[in-house]
Amino acid sequence: MPNALAQLALLAWPVASFLLFRKLPAGRALIASLLIAYLLLPPQPAGVDLPLLPPLTKNTIPSLVAFLLVLSMHRVGLQILPSSLAGRVLVGAFVFSPLATTVTNLEWVIWGPVVLPGLGLRDALASTVQQLLILLPFLLARALLSQPEDQRDLLKALVIAGLAYSLPMLLEVRLSPQLNIWVYGFFQHSFEQMMRGEGFRPIVFLYHGLWAAFFCMTCVVAALTLAKEAEGQGRAVYLGAALYLFAVLVACKSLASLVYGVLAAPLILLLRPLWQINIAALLACLALLYPVAKGLDLVPQEEILAAASSASHDRAASLNYRFVNEDMILQRAEQKPLFGWGGWGRNLVRDPDTGVQLSVPDGQWIVTLSTFGWVGFLAEFGLLVLPVFMLWRKRMASGPGAVATIVGPILLLHGINLADLIPNATLTPVTWLVAGGMLGYAEGFVPQHRPAPAPLKTVL
Repeated sequence: MPNALAQLALLAWPVASFLLFRKLPAGRALIASLLIAYLLLPPQPAGVDLPLLPPLTKNTIPSLVAFLLVLSMHRVGLQILPSSLAGRVLVGAFVFSPLATTVTNLEWVIWGPVVLPGLGLRDALASTVQQLLILLPFLLARALLSQPEDQRDLLKALVIAGLAYSLPMLLEVRLSPQLNIWVYGFFQHSFEQMMRGEGFRPIVFLYHGLWAAFFCMTCVVAALTLAKEAEGQGRAVYLGAALYLFAVLVACKSLASLVYGVLAAPLILLLRPLWQINIAALLACLALLYPVAKGLDLVPQEEILAAASSASHDRAASLNYRFVNEDMILQRAEQKPLFGWGGWGRNLVRDPDTGVQLSVPDGQWIVTLSTFGWVGFLAEFGLLVLPVFMLWRKRMASGPGAVATIVGPILLLHGINLADLIPNATLTPVTWLVAGGMLGYAEGFVPQHRPAPAPLKTVL
């Protein structure tokens, strides 16, 4: 169980956040407050329970505090909601669809000795508030991080954070994941899953070792992006940071994040923004269409498992475990396709006689789809892919060089994160920051239409 220091860290965070907003411009303060909180505050189950509200955790307290500080200190000219109609509709569906989920889940769910009561007014209120708190980084980033220089600040912050966080990560690689136990008094996941081969995966204060590896990969991409833009000594510094962080990424022992980093590096360094945006759009389509393909049995699971087995039998077994669980939970989700089963584990599959849990959700898509149905899934993933499609459409209508060069790599990074939401639930405040900033840029971007070709002259 979390110790007193864990509770104190959560309760004291508003003070730390206030100091950041006093000393830094609004955009940089937003980046610093959410990023530091994500990396250093205690993970769940540490939280603050209040009546009629969802537990306030490291993923929601910093967002709520940042929103209140922005509202009180930078209210002039602040527009929180998206300006596009599609954005506003998706925000409304994301925040308020839990109300429909509650109304359609009033019945009790019984699995042998396990009895789950129907949802009620408290669940409707708590779920709606929870959705709003989750979305606040997206809305704040859209308002405060919409310019290329803001995106540059975010990338620099990621590189600095990655370099600093690499030290405790390497410590845990050497000694085993112990920091959360030493500092906050508990281990946040299964220790066995942090063991890989003859070594350990670092986790530090994040939810899982996969999250730590994905964050490290994100920092590698950020360093490469800044290196491509920089000149002279600055380029050498960022390339050195990228190489060091890549070495840390290898030490994280996560094949997926390592593959992402290896594939992203040449795409960032060699491709132009147009092609980077095209690839991001393809990855966004993959994230949207995978649940449909899965439901129609169009995913070539046997071929994917055979390819994974050629690399590692352990990883193939892990992937097969994910596929089996996806199938079980998807079949249950099909019983309530529109608004899902709601929380409290109602979306999971249990043994009908013993009540023992048989399914474990991994991917963000199956968690959202089974909990809030297709409406909730389309709202959540629609908000995440909206900036990708908006920029892709506007970029195709523009002339060369219309989009800032930094936008392509950031959108590519976001596309990788979207693809990773298929096998994992790596939807973090950093994801929402990137998506919100890109939406703000996309809404403010005016296409520069290509000039019509000059008419051919007839030579007589």
